[in-house]
Amino acid sequence: MTQHAINMDHQWLPFTGNRQFRQDPRVVVAAEGLNFTTHDGQQILDGISSLWCVTAGHNRKPINEAIKKQLDTLDYATAFQVSNDKAFQAATMIADLAPGDLNKVLFCSSGSEAADTALKVALAYHRARGEGHRNIFIGREKGYHGVNFGGMSVGGLPANRKVYGAQLLPRVDHMRFIHDPVDNAYIHNQEPVWKEDPLLELENRILALHDPSNVAAIMVEPVAGSAGWYLPPQGYLKRLREICDMHGILLIFDEVITGFGRMGTNFAADYYGVVPDMLNFAKGVTNGVIPLGGVICRDFLYEGLMNAGAPEHVVEFFHGYTYSGHPVACATAVATLNLFKEEDLFARSAAMAPLLGDAMHAALKGLPNVIGIRTLGLAGAVELAPMAGAPGKRAFNIFLDCYHHGVLVRAAGDNLVLCPAFTVEKAQIEQMVGTLADSIRRHA
Repeated sequence: MTQHAINMDHQWLPFTGNRQFRQDPRVVVAAEGLNFTTHDGQQILDGISSLWCVTAGHNRKPINEAIKKQLDTLDYATAFQVSNDKAFQAATMIADLAPGDLNKVLFCSSGSEAADTALKVALAYHRARGEGHRNIFIGREKGYHGVNFGGMSVGGLPANRKVYGAQLLPRVDHMRFIHDPVDNAYIHNQEPVWKEDPLLELENRILALHDPSNVAAIMVEPVAGSAGWYLPPQGYLKRLREICDMHGILLIFDEVITGFGRMGTNFAADYYGVVPDMLNFAKGVTNGVIPLGGVICRDFLYEGLMNAGAPEHVVEFFHGYTYSGHPVACATAVATLNLFKEEDLFARSAAMAPLLGDAMHAALKGLPNVIGIRTLGLAGAVELAPMAGAPGKRAFNIFLDCYHHGVLVRAAGDNLVLCPAFTVEKAQIEQMVGTLADSIRRHA
């Protein structure tokens, strides 16, 4: 297939410079393992699990066969007042993987929907227990929780918020960011240690300003993935859990990126030894093949809404989506989770993580314009000095150059991120990192 065979006049591409794309199209037409085939016949090594999603590699036959079988059995059924067997099966498998008493799964179709679902659960729960005045949310600077209005409001990426400011949720505040570029510019396979407590501001300013009794929930990514793989300071998440417990505030982990093996554990919650009150998931739960997301809730949240005193026929939580628990999506999740288990892919992720980190620090540290490298779990980011007057342009140029040299990396601001599938081989890591290093040199 050639560029001229594709009519590009009608699709408006998301999070893409559409004008630049038209000049330099990047269209994939097939995938196998960790490799894409493009419309012009180029082979591209997928260094980012296709946006953190395809963690078991592309074109996995057990997943494909499960989808085909489900389509021939039950293609779709409403999720309102009726459900389907695959939704119950997937919910059971997901709850079994989750830590603590995170046992109740609300399905949706994306991480963006998961974020807004979690915020609504928090408001509904507090109202059901007679604390409807708890309606303030706290997020974190540079946090990302999707692109729906709730998630954008709690999120802290300026570019995602600035155009929509008038319609963002009004009662939201943000904690300081978790990166120390002076003492922790280079981090490999360890948690950064801060000289100060980054949560003092939360306790002494934010909660004091709003009064903790008015705060419904705090939502954070355990690792700030979308901003560029920024790692929480040592003990940060445990201390955040303690602060929430002290004040009756719900803690929500957005694990759309870190969930299902990226940290070498079931969830980042397991890696850091912290059980949140809700855990958002999406992406890797279906290997990216069919859209599916959700929120795993602790038992007390479910019981609080079930026991709010309404008659049994009354809906306890007025929320849901047309595609909540879609049978094909849930069958895909079941097949994906079985594949993770059969091939022990979370352990493989843990085993390959230090190889990726070693390679990135060895090849990239000291290169022109490199000001930081952060690696933990099977992901890493190299941070570049921005071009004067053009933030993000250097990283974008390198992203394009890597693509045209056969490797897909992710540009996030002035960061370049690698987060390959758990099935990645050592030689593929070397190719990804080597291509990235060569490109950084070319763009010095």
